[in-house]
Amino acid sequence: MTSDSEARAEVRARRSARPTKADVARLANVSTATVSYVLNNVAGQTISAQTQAVVREAARQLGYRPNLAARNLAIGGSGIVLYIVPRMAMGELAMEVGSRLTTALAQQGIVLSLQFETEDASNVIDAISNLNPIAVAGTFPLRGAALAAVEAAGIPQIHLGSNNLRALAALDLTVGELRVAHLQERGHQRLAFAYSDDKKLRPLGEYWLRGMRAAARARHLPDVAVDTFATDGSGAAETVSRWVAEGVTAVCAQSDEVAFVVLHGIRRAGLRCPEDLAVMGVDTIALAAVSDPPLTSIAFHATEIVDVAVSAMMTTLGYPSKSITPDGDFAHLVPRSST
Repeated sequence: MTSDSEARAEVRARRSARPTKADVARLANVSTATVSYVLNNVAGQTISAQTQAVVREAARQLGYRPNLAARNLAIGGSGIVLYIVPRMAMGELAMEVGSRLTTALAQQGIVLSLQFETEDASNVIDAISNLNPIAVAGTFPLRGAALAAVEAAGIPQIHLGSNNLRALAALDLTVGELRVAHLQERGHQRLAFAYSDDKKLRPLGEYWLRGMRAAARARHLPDVAVDTFATDGSGAAETVSRWVAEGVTAVCAQSDEVAFVVLHGIRRAGLRCPEDLAVMGVDTIALAAVSDPPLTSIAFHATEIVDVAVSAMMTTLGYPSKSITPDGDFAHLVPRSST
């Protein structure tokens, strides 16, 4: 039987080569079959907890990673999770979640395939058909043809607003409460919501409006007025003038960019912000600090959102993950002169 010191010496002599399953077996003083059973979490094997710990420690010391293709074939599945990058996003949140999820899944022998959302969803539909993924994940829920394809294939869909990730399911409510509470504290009662005219961003606007309406109802405020603002600013002055005439004193836009269009409309109408109409955005982009006036907005705690999202997604997929309890809210108010 090879001694522990001899095994270590042999492995050190081969440092320039990528560690193999045989290297792990020699260092742990077990068979290669035992290494496979332990590292692939094969059920039905009577391997003691002590031996499992020794094997995992040997793999850690050597930096050994199972071959993804071989492992996925061994477990009888495609070993692929589709990650949908939406056309609507909150800053870099979607890509950050995808990047972190890629690393976490790779450690479990699963490949993350990025698919960018398109109008006809043909790439997502083709990927579901050709790759046979074990799940579809993303920051926002799928819609239309892509959703139909996922449901037809019986594949679980995991996203930030789903029941799978309850810790993040109420992000719209958190943002809505922050906005409405801030405006009510400043004496505003009649509120409005500004949509983008970009149809592909409509679902994101609906998401934020849902939270705003819930907060307004909870505070017994009148129904929220709603209208759409063209990206080129056309009609913005007319809309804000009508709102002011109807008694609206504050507007929450679906994004900082839409808030800029509202501010443009206020200036064109000869009105003042915030004296005649207060304005709030969401996402706190860099330009918000230098708008005229500087824009009040909502900032996201991206690191905490990503930590919780990746942990919950891994758990939902059935892979070991450290449970993370949020230390606080996922967003906070950035008050500036526009309110």
